[in-house]
Amino acid sequence: MYDFAIIGGGIVGLATAKAIGKRYPNAQIVVIEKEATIASHQTGNNSGVIHSGIYYKPGSFKAKFCRDGSRSMVEFCREHGIAHEVCGKVIVATQAEELPRLENLYQRGIENGLQLEKLTSEQVREIEPHVQCTAGIRVFTTGIVNYRQVAQKYVELVTAQGGELQLGTKVTNIETRSDFTVLTTNKGTIATHFVINCAGLFSDRIARIGKTDPQARIVPFRGEYYELTPEKRYLVKHLIYPVPNPNFPFLGVHFTRMIDGSVHAGPNAVLSLKREGYHKTDINVRDLTEVLTYRGFWKLAAKHADEGIKEMIRSVSKAAFVQSLQQLIPEVTADDVVPTHAGVRAQALQADGKLVDDFLIVPGDRALHVCNAPSPAATSSLEIGKAIALAIPQQSHLESTLVQV
Repeated sequence: MYDFAIIGGGIVGLATAKAIGKRYPNAQIVVIEKEATIASHQTGNNSGVIHSGIYYKPGSFKAKFCRDGSRSMVEFCREHGIAHEVCGKVIVATQAEELPRLENLYQRGIENGLQLEKLTSEQVREIEPHVQCTAGIRVFTTGIVNYRQVAQKYVELVTAQGGELQLGTKVTNIETRSDFTVLTTNKGTIATHFVINCAGLFSDRIARIGKTDPQARIVPFRGEYYELTPEKRYLVKHLIYPVPNPNFPFLGVHFTRMIDGSVHAGPNAVLSLKREGYHKTDINVRDLTEVLTYRGFWKLAAKHADEGIKEMIRSVSKAAFVQSLQQLIPEVTADDVVPTHAGVRAQALQADGKLVDDFLIVPGDRALHVCNAPSPAATSSLEIGKAIALAIPQQSHLESTLVQV
């Protein structure tokens, strides 16, 4: 019998196990992951950015957890010798009509307590000589890291605390009994006093089999990237982002220098035909049917039809993708970029067509369900884990071991 079972071996699930182990040192904790390795999906296929928190609504979980998480993530990497760099980034307006949005973004960042600097186009070029823009913002606290390495360190700390990790173990049913819960898996049953669902792309399904309605459905969006050829990496010194469209949930194609020295360009954002569909040809009938029969998706599609069409064109046309990149760096040509990995974002969508724009943690029967944790969840993982540990109702059989954090 376990005290806590965490479903999902991504960075949020592992950070949660670490935080619970610290709060309840004598607790029996198990992390259940359906893949053969940890961090196989959102954690292992993102751009590796330590986000600052500039984009998020002041007072929201994303704003607070990301701001605090960028600091705690850097401290964690320093403490454990994980390669990282606080290199900063520039957000630039390439057209005059974007200047009011750039100013609004600056004010939001100030409200979120960030260290920022307004830049003229000349000042932007001092930082990023190849960028063409009208004005910009310098965000000092943005960094880069390999989140797979962070997740692996979380595993080491969880197991050192006495926690267990069960790989290749898929949860297929959740049955709540009088004083404990039974998880049915492909490798047998697991009994636990409390469940934390951190299943990412399948978090809504896990919640529902646990008899909890998250009032939203996960819709998968694939983000496709190109990579600058090695001889053209000099074009990007740090991170370069456009001013995002506030009516669209994604940040637009941008340039990200990775911790290994490579430079990725993207992503676009297109509907994935499979929840774990990293290729254009990946299709799952159940996943696709769920999306196409969900009225929330059609409301979202109608609202963002113009942007959605642009994203689809970028997905099938390298020339269109490169044109978007040239708005930031005109020197980039189609010969300078090659396709690289894609990631899939688990985005919760409500039936009214509104995207859930904050982290969403839904209580269940002796359970907590993390039903929306896309970017910046990796940056925020330590803070999300702490919040979940504090949100767990105190278990009477563990109160004597509780450590205040």
